[in-house]
Amino acid sequence: MKNSFKILTVLILITNFSFGQKISRKIDSLIKNYYLNNPEVGVSIGFINNNEEYYTAYGRLNKGSKIAINKNSIFEIASITKILTSNLIAQAVIENKIKIDNYIDDYLPKEYVLAKNLKYKIKIIDLASHQSGLPDLDFRKLIELNPQQPVSNVTENTLSSLVNNCDELIDYGKYRYSTVGFTLLGQILEEVYNKSYDEILREKIIDPLQMTNTLTKDFDIKNRTNGYNPIRGIQEFIKWNITAPAGIVKSNASDMITFLKAVLNKENPISKAAILTEQIFYEDGNRKMGLGLNIITDDNNTLFLKSGDSMGQSSIICYNRIKNWGIIIFIDQRNSKMSQKLLNDIYEKILN
Repeated sequence: MKNSFKILTVLILITNFSFGQKISRKIDSLIKNYYLNNPEVGVSIGFINNNEEYYTAYGRLNKGSKIAINKNSIFEIASITKILTSNLIAQAVIENKIKIDNYIDDYLPKEYVLAKNLKYKIKIIDLASHQSGLPDLDFRKLIELNPQQPVSNVTENTLSSLVNNCDELIDYGKYRYSTVGFTLLGQILEEVYNKSYDEILREKIIDPLQMTNTLTKDFDIKNRTNGYNPIRGIQEFIKWNITAPAGIVKSNASDMITFLKAVLNKENPISKAAILTEQIFYEDGNRKMGLGLNIITDDNNTLFLKSGDSMGQSSIICYNRIKNWGIIIFIDQRNSKMSQKLLNDIYEKILN
């Protein structure tokens, strides 16, 4: 009986590995066709299936480079940073540093003074599920002021003035995507841990997972891709500033698959926190939201995903906890339609 069990276990492992290899070949073929049709756009993809990792990449680090993009090439993860921030918030909940339905009033820096009629109305959960009703940054104006580094003009004074001068939450309880919300979550983390967001991120995610190519303030390294706007003009990587918790981390396919592996595995702080972020905290007829996560369900699957768009690159991360797979997609051009279509095609033609 014992030998039979061992044989069955080996057969299951072999079957799972073969299944993963088959999927990876199909993904590679699909991405290769995309690249042949869009040879100016570099792409890097990581895929994890039952703890087995697979990677494919096409293109060069930049227009003039002979160096091929690979799983270690650095991209801007942009708003995928919000998943890291929401995981840190969930870890703080598990550690009893905060409660998810606490009001933000008691956690924000002293510079923030909410209008009298808004006091003790907005909860941490509202920020993390994009339903706080607070005003957001005017990105069109910021881009006009500095098209290469638009958030360089955003300071703590900018944010505190924006929040303090708000006297009505016009769409409180309704979904409206918010950079300010996740920036405030970063500041709440700094208050409860008495450390910088950068330090907290390193201590609780980057260092434990040995994500040595996940970068914050210093990203001047050789294996960095270029960013390109939609007309292929060179776009600088966004520099670290107060809005970092909403979208300024840099990483690569290898490190983000390491993160996904931790999320999908059980009995580690990151996975336990991820499970909390996967609960539905907002729902209307068209959308379900966890903490920073979009949740898509059908009869057979529940997908958790987040896209990211910097000024010069696009990315998307997606995973299925039940079927134990996850994927990260990076492209070196701001083109959310392309990154979304890549995910849709991979999911519909290969994974579903």
